[in-house]
Amino acid sequence: MTNRIDLEGRFAVITGGASGIGLETARRFAASGAHVALWDLNEKDGRQLCAENPDFSFYKVDVNDEHSVDSAAAATAEAFGRIDILVNSAGIGNFRHTVAGYPVDAWRRIIDINLTGTFMCCRSIVPFMQVNNYGRIINISSIAGKEGPQFAAAYSAAKAGVIALTKSLAKELLETEIRVNTITPAAVETALFAQMSEESQNASRSRIPLGRLGQPQEVAAMIAWLASEECSFSTGAVFDLSGGKATY
Repeated sequence: MTNRIDLEGRFAVITGGASGIGLETARRFAASGAHVALWDLNEKDGRQLCAENPDFSFYKVDVNDEHSVDSAAAATAEAFGRIDILVNSAGIGNFRHTVAGYPVDAWRRIIDINLTGTFMCCRSIVPFMQVNNYGRIINISSIAGKEGPQFAAAYSAAKAGVIALTKSLAKELLETEIRVNTITPAAVETALFAQMSEESQNASRSRIPLGRLGQPQEVAAMIAWLASEECSFSTGAVFDLSGGKATY
């Protein structure tokens, strides 16, 4: 049985909410009293999840498309009346390659979805939070964004960018009650991880001192606290979930 973080009456947007860490976080939020808008491209699973949970609503959103994000933000704010929480969970995994000869299209896609998508959603939703002078934003980065492992330059650069974006945005909002933080998980056992090559999976797993992958529920537990009103003094911070990998 999990602890119940108090999110009673809060309204949250979770990108990539139809699967993986995003979905687990949505379930944790709903169990804690929040209403959740799932933003995802996977309409079939998103609609099914809404049918199963009355606290969910679904919006088909491409986080890398300005019009798609702006339209969804306006529609969500109108439906909810306010937006209190944003979790930027949408992303794609690493394309394993050396920098020399890295396919430019692959580089741009990883940067666009993992970094620019996070920027787009923050850009659209912050104004709605400012109306009520309250908000909690949690951006999902990666331990790769701190360590820069080999053969993961695009993914590492994108996730490092998420960390920097988080710090900049947090400082811009210091005069408000909006808090912005990021988490840096090591490898987590999700469908996205399963799509990686066996070589990449083995390499990621071998670098975790605890000897296992993280679980989506463990990530959701930290996000839930960061999304709560109790998280009032932490902003611009980076929280590790690395199984002992990050000791600095």
